[in-house]
Amino acid sequence: MVSSALSKLVIIGVGLIGGSFALALRRTGLVGRVVGIGRSPENMQRALELGIIDEQTDNFSAALSGADFVLLAIPVKQTASVMQQMAPCLEDHTIVSDAGSTKQNVIQAARSNLGKHIERFIPAHPIAGTEFSGAEAAFPELFQNKPVILTPLQENNQQAIDRVTALWQHCGANVSLMQAEQHDQILAAISHLPHMLAFSLMRHIHTLSQTLDQGLVPTPGGGGPMAVLQLAGTSLNDMTRIAASSPEMWRDICLENRAALLAQIEAYQQELSALQQMLANHDGESLQKLFSAARATRQEWTAFRNKS
Repeated sequence: MVSSALSKLVIIGVGLIGGSFALALRRTGLVGRVVGIGRSPENMQRALELGIIDEQTDNFSAALSGADFVLLAIPVKQTASVMQQMAPCLEDHTIVSDAGSTKQNVIQAARSNLGKHIERFIPAHPIAGTEFSGAEAAFPELFQNKPVILTPLQENNQQAIDRVTALWQHCGANVSLMQAEQHDQILAAISHLPHMLAFSLMRHIHTLSQTLDQGLVPTPGGGGPMAVLQLAGTSLNDMTRIAASSPEMWRDICLENRAALLAQIEAYQQELSALQQMLANHDGESLQKLFSAARATRQEWTAFRNKS
């Protein structure tokens, strides 16, 4: 594993991902000083109290002076603006990476704003997270045995790619490389679509609760959605856990990857239409075949994850 000691690490966006990255590297002893930049004074103060960062500032010039590595852990919609502010302050040796869930738009922003420094910008996506956000949610084990995808550019310096790879490996992650377009298509299906489904299902239940018989037993807090949700079991909880995620972050991800996501929504609507037709036709045999095939795929995935 490549040695990747950092005298100065800068985290822009000290939330779950950025904070956990800093904590994971701190635990390895690879980081000398961590500087944080963020929008919320309260969150940045909490990051200081938790020992995630040593210093917080909103001054890019001061933050980036002498920086070895910069991680952008921000909503993807903010990427271009942040890069534009960073660009004049970057030193020649500084490596920049990101943690965005979409890659083609991030690369476009980098090419538009980073100039010659594009060779030391390595796009990345750690596929790890929880439904929680902010510095308070960060913990050093977040990336343990989790995938991190790098989508390197033709312009990239190989030494910079190797260093970013090594840093994520020191965090416990499994690093792989792929093309940005392929990344965005795959993540639209396995991450972005599930989040949209979770959000929309919770919205559907909220709307449904307004039309149901008002004779439902109210909760101590009153009626409304809780009159329905108090009856829910673990299946709904498992399916909608990610609906507690940041609306701002997921709004940006969905919009920035909208072409690939629209294609996945259309494909999924076809799956729902097929299910609808099976039900309308009382076609139990087709339903069982579909459920069996889905179950087999899920079991295979579970076995794979248990081996990892």
